[in-house]
Amino acid sequence: MEIDLNSVRLASKSKVAALENYYPSVEPRPYRVSVFGAGYVGCVSSACLSKDGFAVVAVDPDRFKVEHLARGQAPIVEPGLDELLQSAHANDLLSATHSAVDAINDTEISFCCVGTPSLPDGTLNTNHVREVCEEIGKALRQKADFHIVVMRSTILPGTMEELVIPTLEKASGKIAGHDFGVAYYPEFLRESTAIADYYKPGAIVFGQYADDTRSIDALKDLVAHIGVTPHVIPMRSAEIVKYANNCWHAVKISFSNEIGNICKAKNIDSHVVMDVLCSDTRLNISRAYMKPGFAYGGSCLPKDLRALTALGRSMNVPTPVLDAARLANAVQIDHARSLIDAASHETIGFIGVTFKADTDDLRESPLLELVEGFLGKGKEVSIYDPHAARDASQGRNYLKHIAPLLHDSIKDVIARSEVIVVGNKYPGLKDAIETAGKLVTVIDLARIEIPENRNVIYHGLCW
Repeated sequence: MEIDLNSVRLASKSKVAALENYYPSVEPRPYRVSVFGAGYVGCVSSACLSKDGFAVVAVDPDRFKVEHLARGQAPIVEPGLDELLQSAHANDLLSATHSAVDAINDTEISFCCVGTPSLPDGTLNTNHVREVCEEIGKALRQKADFHIVVMRSTILPGTMEELVIPTLEKASGKIAGHDFGVAYYPEFLRESTAIADYYKPGAIVFGQYADDTRSIDALKDLVAHIGVTPHVIPMRSAEIVKYANNCWHAVKISFSNEIGNICKAKNIDSHVVMDVLCSDTRLNISRAYMKPGFAYGGSCLPKDLRALTALGRSMNVPTPVLDAARLANAVQIDHARSLIDAASHETIGFIGVTFKADTDDLRESPLLELVEGFLGKGKEVSIYDPHAARDASQGRNYLKHIAPLLHDSIKDVIARSEVIVVGNKYPGLKDAIETAGKLVTVIDLARIEIPENRNVIYHGLCW
């Protein structure tokens, strides 16, 4: 099918009946929203806004993403996302385009969800932010109506005032807060649970610029149905809230893993200990991230921890706890590596290579780091991961050196391997291990049920 990538209106009335059991038809809402960047945050935001009845225009330079969205298909792996995008397709509420001008002209609000990766020294790379602001600004120059620009990308405090707003004003020739609106709306979406997080957020935060209440009122309208009262706070406060959250999550994971390692050394079940600690909801608040296990990874925690510590260094503000969290995470990877090394076998099977289950994201995956390390040592590696890309047509998560190692079943990997490293849990894993017809060593990084098969030598990471 030939697809007009400049601006594609998604419409397929034949799918409506099939999807009515998932999501009934919705009445269109007054606002139309353009979403710049079709990665995890952009795709989920587009899908959820469409589900809520808002007409959405997704904007991305990547042909793969635009083509998939044009067909109502998810370009990433995220539970429930396919159904939402199919519903948007059926209800004619989503379009996809490469053109910033078309997107700005067709909408009243723009979400910016572009990536902010790390530079080699740990500082934040804001090139994509600058580029999207220049694109939007040029489009605003041609638009007479008031338009609201909402940044959702994770950016360090001061970036809105020092980069985003000046770039928008220079490119548009207009004044922020007067000729166009601007706000910061940090996202708190966890990969693999992003849709649930969107509709049941722990908090909603809006960063307000000067006295631009018009933009804040519009954002309140977009989330009014969610039932959580937004925190409207100064712009810089909103920018650092995301870092405070993610760095705290990173600290919690590393702290929990350290307790787990100590407990194992004293023959104590660390999960019993942490269950008691987490039962104190008055002081310890939440169970999230408080289970001893493997290292953290992905697109948020490592990058945000590096960025905030780099900011501290630039201001001569020590960050020993945050530095220690990074070190502790590296130590946890080394701990897992040492357990695998101690098994002293040449064939290693990895169950999972993405940074956690139910995602296709390989960015800064500690499991991928282990795989690459043992490949470098000349070990024979096999991998089972249902979400890892097997060929280049499956998008940005394809890695040429990993694809040949992927197998279609857990049993295939076990049959080829003397050591099984469990990084993520998948259906059928327990049965495959229990029915292994040979001696196999299991290094468990994910806390599976301890196998009863006498042919299995079991080692838990920190339990």
